[in-house]
Amino acid sequence: MDSMYSLALGVGTNNLKGDWLEVFYPQPVLNPGKTLVDAVKPLVGYSEGNQAIPLDAAKCEALAKALEDAGETAQAGIAKQLSNSRRPLVITILATDDAPSSVPEGYLKLHLLSHRLVKPHATNLTGLFGILPNVAWTSKGAIDLAELPDRQLQARLQGETIDVACVDKFPKMTNYVVPGGVRIAHTARVRLGAYLGEGTTIMHEGFVNFNAGTEGPGMIEGRISAGVFVGEGSDLGGGCSTMGTLSGGGNIIISVGKECLLGANAGIGIPLGDRCIVEAGLYITAGTKVLLLDDEGNTIESVKARDLAGKADLLFRRNSTTGAVECKTNKTAIQLNEELHGNN
Repeated sequence: MDSMYSLALGVGTNNLKGDWLEVFYPQPVLNPGKTLVDAVKPLVGYSEGNQAIPLDAAKCEALAKALEDAGETAQAGIAKQLSNSRRPLVITILATDDAPSSVPEGYLKLHLLSHRLVKPHATNLTGLFGILPNVAWTSKGAIDLAELPDRQLQARLQGETIDVACVDKFPKMTNYVVPGGVRIAHTARVRLGAYLGEGTTIMHEGFVNFNAGTEGPGMIEGRISAGVFVGEGSDLGGGCSTMGTLSGGGNIIISVGKECLLGANAGIGIPLGDRCIVEAGLYITAGTKVLLLDDEGNTIESVKARDLAGKADLLFRRNSTTGAVECKTNKTAIQLNEELHGNN
């Protein structure tokens, strides 16, 4: 095969039956070069297709030497470190960007997003929910839910307590990837598979789902749902919401353009173009009736919000007297405080 989609060495967690619960990839590679692929393939028994191949210490040592000889020093260093581990080890090779068929494949794709190697919607995540197990994320790592009661009892007998942070299919991103140039006030509110561009600030009530995120810089005090991507310089106010593809958005991909502002407790169910404003407390869905206004405030016509999807320089507001949703040209631009969003 002349080209390959992705390759990564990883260490993870299995349950007592040997099933994968999660995988950590220190340095995944997108579109690996021929030298790297040729050094790996004969040692791990790879033939073709997308595969997650278990490794042991001996294979990792052999990989380290072969990668070093091939000049792949970064991956050689990872292989050397893995050779000293007693944890479950794996090399995941994706020849194509097909839907993930195993936990290691799914976790590799989530890592690609959070490492900023691919942007939301740029990798195939079809069926991911069905692939990933629901796991107890604890102070002792990932634990199979069926095994949790016994683990808790054993810990108590030793005078310890296992802290269960959450029960979910997705772990928090920062336990796997911490991208450069970001601030995250409450790390549990950003899932692995989020894409956070440099200069992004996630405040305490901000939330970012997998396969979603920000181009950066940006201030996020609201919710970025699965599938939603927020453009450069946009600000999501406290308590605001974006409708994701998993929460009623259907096949419409919701996005926020550059230099937009969603006011506190606002929400959108349509994609916004650049430099748009949605006033505080206003939730716009695709079927919302909107009155278009001219520069003098006169009504031009009535349309549905979906007819304005993706259009730039719009200001959405609710008439405080009539309650009607109105839209007029936005003559102001939102510029974020550069010092506030430097994150260096």
